[in-house]
Amino acid sequence: MLKSTVGAFTLAAILAGPAAAEISGGVVKIGVINDQSGPLSDLAGPGSVAAAKLAIEDFHKLSPSLKVELVTADHQNKPDIGAQIVRRWYGEDGVDMVADVGNSAVALAIQSIAREKNKLVIYAAVGTGDITGKQCSPTGLAWLHDNYNLVAGPVRKLAGQGLTSWFFIAADYAFGRNMVAESERVLTSAGGKSVGAVFHPIGNADYASFLLQAQGSGAKVVAFANAGEQLVTAMKQWNEFGMSSGPQKPVALLMFLTDVHSMGLKTAQGLTTVTSWYWDLNDDTRAFAKRFFAVRGTMPTAPQASVYSAVLHYLKAVAAVESDDTDRVLAKMRATPVDDFYAPGAMLRADSKLVHDFYLVQAKAPAELEKPWAYYKVVEKIPAADAYRPLSESECPLVVAKAK
Repeated sequence: MLKSTVGAFTLAAILAGPAAAEISGGVVKIGVINDQSGPLSDLAGPGSVAAAKLAIEDFHKLSPSLKVELVTADHQNKPDIGAQIVRRWYGEDGVDMVADVGNSAVALAIQSIAREKNKLVIYAAVGTGDITGKQCSPTGLAWLHDNYNLVAGPVRKLAGQGLTSWFFIAADYAFGRNMVAESERVLTSAGGKSVGAVFHPIGNADYASFLLQAQGSGAKVVAFANAGEQLVTAMKQWNEFGMSSGPQKPVALLMFLTDVHSMGLKTAQGLTTVTSWYWDLNDDTRAFAKRFFAVRGTMPTAPQASVYSAVLHYLKAVAAVESDDTDRVLAKMRATPVDDFYAPGAMLRADSKLVHDFYLVQAKAPAELEKPWAYYKVVEKIPAADAYRPLSESECPLVVAKAK
């Protein structure tokens, strides 16, 4: 477990330094937990820790009298390990807020603990819609995406182009199963159909049997509901088996910049995906990417940028209310628009989703690459108003109770 302590400072007016008596233990403790060394580590992992440190560093320029401590842990993609660590953090170790997580099964285990302890957890790369649906909580905030954000646009767009039969190759845990269910729901409403799905273990290395089933299905689209090392390996084998020259269109329902880097543009070219953020969007995103690259030697992914945003927004709220009390901080976070390069102006919705724009992007061909890491071309911007499941369709008890 890595620990770092960063001092922070006070700006005279609304960000005046909190009195020590209002901060439990005299220090604000933030925990970043995710996959630090396994198949999901490139997209978040140590990079999310680096992003959190940059956020604390920037907060230090606003409020240096506030003491902030960052702790990190590897949940190894195991819900029991993740739950054990977070329960100890919230209890014995006095952690005030947990960020990232990056695994849907682990997130669902942590959500109940955060609710029970009335502590904040802010999710980055967690796809299952249950986190802000049936299992939603006032203290569990989704800062990046959910599976509806990721699949609704691409499924409707491709089905509208006549690609109406789909076969799914998915990771066999909460994320993959929820993503397939969401895709099939949207696909049916768009006039398409699912002709089958297969589920593989997390960290699987041999996709031959799954790819052969997809090929044999006759589906026009083969959709991959996995990410990180799993997607990279599956797409490399797709190309090795000659399926890239076949009639079926591959679709990556969740793909990160580091996935494209690992598989190479020769393999990734033409793949489309939806992302909440891309480092080469504008001058502000490029400025953060330059700082991040100096630390990590890679450009930041959307999850890593969202961890920066979540940590900074949280710390600003702590400073504003002069307390780390969960209810007071949460109320301030909900009442205040996000002010950063990640999601400027974004607000938290009643179902605990941060509502922001998304982008449909496509991996470039090798000849189109103009500078290192600039792997995407933006096909279209998806406005926040179109990117989320309507609240009227929400299964979140907080929304349902409010509606009554």
